[in-house]
Order: sequence, then structure tokens, then C-alpha cells
Amino acid sequence: MATLSAVSVKAGGFGTATATTPSWKGSRVSGRSLISMAMGATRSRLVSLRAPRFRVYAAKAETVSKVMDIVKQQLALGADAAAALTPESKFTDLGADSLDTVEIVMALEEEFKITVEEDNAQNITTIQEAADLIDKLVG
Repeated sequence: MATLSAVSVKAGGFGTATATTPSWKGSRVSGRSLISMAMGATRSRLVSLRAPRFRVYAAKAETVSKVMDIVKQQLALGADAAAALTPESKFTDLGADSLDTVEIVMALEEEFKITVEEDNAQNITTIQEAADLIDKLVG
């Protein structure tokens, strides 16, 4: 468990100023790694050691392909729209409304014999997200 303690710092010169800077003992506070926290004359800053988020595609190519086929079928996409379909394609950009998205999720559940929780279904906005969730639920 991390503890907070105050450290006094004196600056020399024509006048002597004292600033109190908290220092952290321990490496984690509330589940986040911290490097430093400064208060007083400088701005308060928390610096996280967490790496920036990168998107890792975990779904198999065949799962992405099946999802793309189902989306094409459910949205009745023409040949030109179907040719422009990519894993990053958003359902809304393809003309799907909320009912269409629900129908896509239901078709995916039927095809892959899975059950998608309502919370997860609301977070699906792209073909890749749907394929990632399916692989997670199947595997």
C-alpha cells in the first residue's frame, strides 16, 4: 500500500522559500503506477507508466470474413458497397441504424451459436469489434 508524506524543500538566494512537495512511498496508488506528484508553486501532475493503448486484432481471418458476409447480407449492400467493406468499417457508415445493428448481432449469435450480452452488443460498432468479440466468446 502506498503512503503519502510531505517533504520540505528550501530554495536559497535573496529570500528563503519553503515548498512542500508530497512524495509517494510505494509503486502503486489506486491501481495506477505513478512516477511523481508535485504540488505547490508548480502544477499538480500525475504521470502514469501505463503504455498507450494499441489496437490488437485478435480475431481469425475466417471469423472476420464470416462477419463481413453476414453484414453484407443483413444490410443488403450492393456490389460497390460490399467491395469497399473492411474490418474497420463502422455499421453506421454502412447505413445501419440501431435496429439493423441488433439484427446483425442476432444473425452473428445464430451463425456462431453464441450469446452476446446486451452490454457487449452495445459496444460493437465495427466489423472487427464484432469478430474480436466472437473469437473471445467462442475460444
